[in-house]
Amino acid sequence: MPVLVKRAYDKPSRSDGTRVLVERAWPRGLGKESAMLDLWLPELGASSALEKLLKSSRALAAGMQRKYFAELNSPEATSALEKLHAFAARTKPVTLLYAGKEASHTPAAMLKELLEGGRKPPNGSGPGRAAAGTAQVRAIRKAK
Repeated sequence: MPVLVKRAYDKPSRSDGTRVLVERAWPRGLGKESAMLDLWLPELGASSALEKLLKSSRALAAGMQRKYFAELNSPEATSALEKLHAFAARTKPVTLLYAGKEASHTPAAMLKELLEGGRKPPNGSGPGRAAAGTAQVRAIRKAK
């Protein structure tokens, strides 16, 4: 399951596999047909406040990643993250698209690291969330 990161404005290629846009807003000046997207997950895009931090080079990468993963704790983002995990589990490659100029400080780069197992997923998200949630409910019921 190779995961690639590519700028949304770059020309699509056959080696991209499934193309997923992980930006909250549609990239300015990019046509829907020319993007050749398979999926758009705006829930996985960074908030506007975090987006400003990502653009400034003064912030630490680990702190930004922690804040971004904290944003993924919402039910909508968790659902979108589970969709992304399902796409990544397939054999063909997944290309995460971003709109910024630099790939290193984008949600796509952080998600790539997460999908490849380099980082622990945020608490309460990912494919194991449902199983963990039911175990917690059973433990609470037993305690009563």
